[in-house]
Order: sequence, then structure tokens, then C-alpha cells
Amino acid sequence: MTQPVLKIEGLKKHFPVTTGGVFSKGKGVVKAVDGVDLEIFPGQTIGLVGESGCGKTTVGRTVLKLYEPTSGTIEFNGEDITNLTPKQMKPR
Repeated sequence: MTQPVLKIEGLKKHFPVTTGGVFSKGKGVVKAVDGVDLEIFPGQTIGLVGESGCGKTTVGRTVLKLYEPTSGTIEFNGEDITNLTPKQMKPR
């Protein structure tokens, strides 16, 4: 069987938020992406669709490493790129 070009498992991206005023602050998170699994194989075309604000752009930005994932793994051509720095992501 052909290996996927892109494989995403359990991808999560949570953003911290602070609520309240000066005297009563609370902390929480916004779960922008919460457990995405996806495989894309060579020659395959996909579309990521959903309602406004459901996390489509966040998935893309996290896969491109513009955002650090909260958890999960991202593999590109069989290589785990989840923890690579932007410098390490440059073409070799």
C-alpha cells in the first residue's frame, strides 16, 4: 500500500484566553481544533469544509507549522515534523 504524503493524528490546537476584569481574572482555553485525523495520499485532492469558525484555517496553519500544535502528530512523507523548528523546515 502507498504511504500517505501527509498524515495527521490526534491534532489539537488550543489557545489560552483570559476572562474577566482587573480584579477577577479567569484563565481558560479555546479548543480551536480538537482531535483531527487525516491522511492524504499521492495524487489525491481534498477539500476541508465546514462552518465559519470551525477550525479549518487553524488546521492548515498548524500543519504548516505557523502554529505549534497543542498535541498530536504531523508526518510529511513519512517524517515526523511535529517538533521541527521553522529553520529545520526549510528545504535541504
